[in-house]
Amino acid sequence: MGVWQVNHNLEHNGQVTGSVLIVGAGISGMQSALDLAEMGYKVYLVEKSPAIGGRMPMLDKTFPTNDCSMCILSPKLVECGRHRNIEVHTMSEITALNGEPGNFTVTIKKHPRYVDPQKCLGCGACAAECPQEVPDEFNQEMGMRKAIYKLYPQAFPNAYVIDKENCLECGACEDVCPANAIDHNMAEEEITLQVGAIILCPGFELFNARLRGEFGYGVYENVITSLQFERMLSASGPFRGHVQRPSDGKEPQKVAFIQCVGSRDLINDCGYCSAVCCMYATKEAIIAREHVPGLSSTIFCMDVRAYGKDFEKYYQRAQEQYGVRYVRCMISAVKELQQTKDLRLRYRTADGQMVEEDFDLVVLSVGLQPTNEAIELANILGLELNQFNFCQTQELTGVASTRPGIYVAGAFSGPRDIPETVMQASAAAGDAAAFLAPARGTQVSAKTFPPERDVTGEEPRIGVFVCHCGINISSVVNVPEVVKFAAGLPHVVHAQEGLYVCSQDSQAQMKQIIEEKKLNRVVVASCSPRTHKPLFQETMREAGLNKQLFEMANIRDQCSWVHQNQPEKATAKAKDLVKMAVAKAATLQPVKPVTVGVVPAALVIGGGVAGMTAALSLAEQGYQVHIVEKEAQLGGMARRIRYGFRGEDIPAYLNDLIARVTQNECISVYTNNEVVDVAGYMGNFTSKLSDGSQIKHGVTIIATGGEELKPHEYLYGENPRVISQLEAEADLTNPQSCLLNAGTVAFIQCVGSREPQRPYCSRVCCSKTMQLALEIKKQRPQARVIVFYRDIRTYGFLEELYRKARESGVIFIRYDLEQKPVVSEQNGQLTIRAHDPILGQELTFTLDMLVLATAIVPAASNNRLSQLFKVPLNADNFFLEAHMKLRPVDFASEGVYMCGLAHAPKNIEESIAQGKAAAGRAATVLARDYLEAKGVTARVQQNKCAACLTCVRLCPFNAPRLGPNHKAEIEAVICQGCGTCAGECPNKAIILEGYRDTQFMQMVDHLYSPPLAECAAE
Repeated sequence: MGVWQVNHNLEHNGQVTGSVLIVGAGISGMQSALDLAEMGYKVYLVEKSPAIGGRMPMLDKTFPTNDCSMCILSPKLVECGRHRNIEVHTMSEITALNGEPGNFTVTIKKHPRYVDPQKCLGCGACAAECPQEVPDEFNQEMGMRKAIYKLYPQAFPNAYVIDKENCLECGACEDVCPANAIDHNMAEEEITLQVGAIILCPGFELFNARLRGEFGYGVYENVITSLQFERMLSASGPFRGHVQRPSDGKEPQKVAFIQCVGSRDLINDCGYCSAVCCMYATKEAIIAREHVPGLSSTIFCMDVRAYGKDFEKYYQRAQEQYGVRYVRCMISAVKELQQTKDLRLRYRTADGQMVEEDFDLVVLSVGLQPTNEAIELANILGLELNQFNFCQTQELTGVASTRPGIYVAGAFSGPRDIPETVMQASAAAGDAAAFLAPARGTQVSAKTFPPERDVTGEEPRIGVFVCHCGINISSVVNVPEVVKFAAGLPHVVHAQEGLYVCSQDSQAQMKQIIEEKKLNRVVVASCSPRTHKPLFQETMREAGLNKQLFEMANIRDQCSWVHQNQPEKATAKAKDLVKMAVAKAATLQPVKPVTVGVVPAALVIGGGVAGMTAALSLAEQGYQVHIVEKEAQLGGMARRIRYGFRGEDIPAYLNDLIARVTQNECISVYTNNEVVDVAGYMGNFTSKLSDGSQIKHGVTIIATGGEELKPHEYLYGENPRVISQLEAEADLTNPQSCLLNAGTVAFIQCVGSREPQRPYCSRVCCSKTMQLALEIKKQRPQARVIVFYRDIRTYGFLEELYRKARESGVIFIRYDLEQKPVVSEQNGQLTIRAHDPILGQELTFTLDMLVLATAIVPAASNNRLSQLFKVPLNADNFFLEAHMKLRPVDFASEGVYMCGLAHAPKNIEESIAQGKAAAGRAATVLARDYLEAKGVTARVQQNKCAACLTCVRLCPFNAPRLGPNHKAEIEAVICQGCGTCAGECPNKAIILEGYRDTQFMQMVDHLYSPPLAECAAE
């Protein structure tokens, strides 16, 4: 039953409340909160710990991009903390729920912090004076913290908290607190909130590695968990990013990773795959090699589950560039060598030999499991849990719990990686918004900024803020030296350093300094403007300055990262970059933004499951939706699928979905149609269809689906007994099924996937093979079923299918890419020959049927749509998202979103969730009355324009056009500030605001002039 059937047909008892309670403030909770707040709903964000952020702040880097975890998370932390319609309650938990969907009454218990967050300056004087030290849970007890502490440096709220269980009550913290923020008499509070819906994002906890005693965790010092290793690698960790053995502090030269510790483990009731461990172990092995040149890493695993987008390439890169070794085996025991504290692992190789190998450090890749608090919360809310105590969701809804009005996102519904978590968060926000649509905008307040200060005619007064970025920058660049240098530059009246300039407390301090020192320009020297510039510009506006009076110098990507082994030269280059940024900042002028209205309608390209789901979600929120489908009927690839992985009846679901789409008054469907032309910009697109229709819409969702590869190997297309997976699925519904009458059936995995021409995993093939094999064994137990595979990638709860297949007698034979199975036909007999690495010999089977697990390939229309909408494709021709981790459904071009197989291979449940996520993100645009253009836009000097149309021809975003006076004009809202037109204009008639030629000349001139301090010395 779909979410609309369960939730949206409910009769609300009384008026719907336009607010949402979100439990858990990790990346999932924060994403849901930000989406809902932008859609027009009041959000209460409840978090049990002293700060928001969840587990992500503990990570060093994120795969497969190796982005710094805190660098990409910090802007969301600050945005969440400062958003006018998000009310954060830390150290809080739900104790009771009453009322009905649409009008819940929630009782919250707030535990005392013993520090007033409104008064606390975050200065740390209290912690410096506190005499009591205890193991630091955030650093996985590898370091110590004080009894009064802040969870991590960038934490929001930027306030300390007292650990009463370990507090000595000595009063030292009170004596030194300059703000009188300490209050030992704080008591528990109970508050009541009225909300219309609830989203559960309580996260996960790690499997207790002590339960696997054979590995020696807690006994041998040099056996650590993966999260402990993560903190070891982190610049903000207990060892400041220095990789060392806990026993003696030495740098390890050989590290072993043991996979599936608390995953795929029936003995400890963890029979599922934790979905992320293979990839985070790969990431840690790569990063460790960067920290310790020459370090060798060995990953002991059963299968490598690199099933996500670009994961397979990352896995291959780990082997080819970093020498990471993967050994397929189970480690039965770890033994410590007493004198050296080295660790001896005994294992059997693929050819059957027993080997003993010593390592300096062993990392246990521990699995994910639900927290005890989350299980308790589910009981309070009356929700169903599955056999592993994760929250049970309704079939084919992605995010709907078993109780109407309550949604679930992130790892509480099953182990998953950050992109899937973020997708689910936006999906849950979209569902909640659809459910509460009548109350949108009833409990929110508009953001207001102080009047913008007129700096016209003022001499530049520049403030420079240089970021340590933990040790991302400061381990290479001499930050104090750069600050001292900056202080001597022309027009600089203030220069300072900060551990994390993007953190909440640093932003508040920056605002205060702008006001106190009357700064009228700001330069930040830190990481990438691509991720952080909007954050700092928001602070500028809050301080009463135009946001275009801001400039950044990227001394991380352009200095510390690329010159790791040249600290002196990196420091010199950082000085040059700061010097040029200051020179440019002195020339910056305020730019007045252009505003335009928003067309409250969406265009969805593709009428498969993902596209229809996105359309329904937006229609339920009250927006007009246009679905354009190239085929004669809706449904896409789902028309060829019989059962979902939980046994769902897909044809019945699909027919119901199509009926709801075609009967919805807010949805118009255009079949046998394609988009042939697009004009406009976010909020105001106009698309032309192949039948001549024109559609005006504010946002676009690309849901073009995918296709099944038709292979040219294994006799496919030559022998009727060789069929594809989808053909096999159709055959099993036939009473005269060839598969069900076969004595021996073989499956070959990775046909066309994970090969040079398609170096990606198609994600669903392994699970579909398990499902088909089980169906054959169910209906014909005597049949012999053989699966030839490279890795079995049944991630998450799909591991149950693999286990059942083995129990039912399905035979599994591994093969390598260099030794693929050979299929032949002779005298009417179909045979398959393959090398068995376990038996060490070649096997030959006579087959009745052969099923090929062929690749999912992108839609042929992707290239054309990429050009029309000016959105990128990746190397595999799937659409490329703005950021793999935190913007998995957005494009860099605003107002355009993606979902389903257009993004990457995925199953139906995941396509549904991503369809809802795309709708949720799109609704953040449609909910606005108007949009503001970016400040960095091009402008035509009309008196210089020769109307040569160079800009019109070259612009990748179709922003320039010929105006009524036969001069070029540039639509500011369309312009993305790329500068192509300004660079190519033969008459230099086009100015790119913030990037004028005169400004660049100023930067170059100042690069070769000495700073004021040097002039004074001379």
